[in-house]
Amino acid sequence: MPATPSILSDDLLRAFHERAPVYDRENRFFAEDFEDLKKTGYLKMAVPKKFGGLGLTLAECMKETRRLAYWAPATALGSNMHVYWCGVAAQLHNAGDHGCDWMLDAAGKGGVFAAGHAETGNDLPVLLSTTKAERVDGGYRFTGRKAFGSLTPVWTFLGIHGMDTSDPKAPKVVHGFLEREAKGYRIEPTWDVMGMRATKSDDTILEGAFVPDARIARVVPPGAGGVDLFVLSIFAWALTGFANVYYGLGRRVLDLTLASLAKRTALAVSTSMAHHPFVQHGVAEMVMDLETIEPLIDRTAQEWSDGVDHGGAWPSKIVTCKQRAVEGAWRVVDTAMELSGGFGMFKKSELERLFRDARAGRFHPANSALTHELVAKTALGINPDDQPRWG
Repeated sequence: MPATPSILSDDLLRAFHERAPVYDRENRFFAEDFEDLKKTGYLKMAVPKKFGGLGLTLAECMKETRRLAYWAPATALGSNMHVYWCGVAAQLHNAGDHGCDWMLDAAGKGGVFAAGHAETGNDLPVLLSTTKAERVDGGYRFTGRKAFGSLTPVWTFLGIHGMDTSDPKAPKVVHGFLEREAKGYRIEPTWDVMGMRATKSDDTILEGAFVPDARIARVVPPGAGGVDLFVLSIFAWALTGFANVYYGLGRRVLDLTLASLAKRTALAVSTSMAHHPFVQHGVAEMVMDLETIEPLIDRTAQEWSDGVDHGGAWPSKIVTCKQRAVEGAWRVVDTAMELSGGFGMFKKSELERLFRDARAGRFHPANSALTHELVAKTALGINPDDQPRWG
């Protein structure tokens, strides 16, 4: 069967690659890349055809994300936030739940969805929240602070969540979408960070921001008890996207390393450094890490796309996919830096930027502690919401 043509041309990917260090150096949003992505249909790839999109599955979208990440990881990461919301809405639509069809209609007409879930002091984003959600006539008012607000300069709708504690015995997590034109929020520029700088993910301060009922996607119990198809789809699309971004980055770093070692010489060796046993060991470790990541992320995306029923094991499988990908990619980049002979430390080196970008992957949820807890509890048959009791 012939391969499906990619959405992004080689020429366009090279343009993204040329702009990537400029965005990073200037800490500037990838505005030109974003406009190019809109023109190609990349931002609509997860939107069903009936809504004006390309109708790609999760597995198909991830191949595109990975290809983009190889050349411009920050652009791939930032745009992934919009892609995953479209994927979530498409997942619900295909399952016969049409409550979020308005999202597909909006995305098909050029609307942009972003994610606003990260909060200081909350290690369970999406499942819990430090933001207050207050029920009022016609909707909810949200009060709190959201960090890592992806696509800050361009979003049309910001996906947010908050806790409704009006009934202390039965708190609820409220998921909704804040419109750009709404009142009661402000964006605070905070994005001066180590890596993934082009995403321009500033903080969003919610000061009683109103979200009407028509834009409320879910009201569910907190914790694992609230993981329905909407919440699970967020994890599947977002975290699999993260995994493919950092895998694509890792592949780029490996290729850069192989090319540089073939040309690098030293007084202690008569040939290139590619013949040095220590260097060969490092390269082998990089290759083996990437070779184990690829089948994991491909299988996870394909099984989700095929509707394989893993039941309650799906959250564990999804976080494992993300964790192994970002940790493996980090080892690849760290080893590449070790083999660079010091050149990787210079700002003019692409490796220096990719090193910083790769480290950012380990900040994305679910973090290492939550991942290990969830995977272990799932394997042991323990309710993920159970807390340890000693004595």
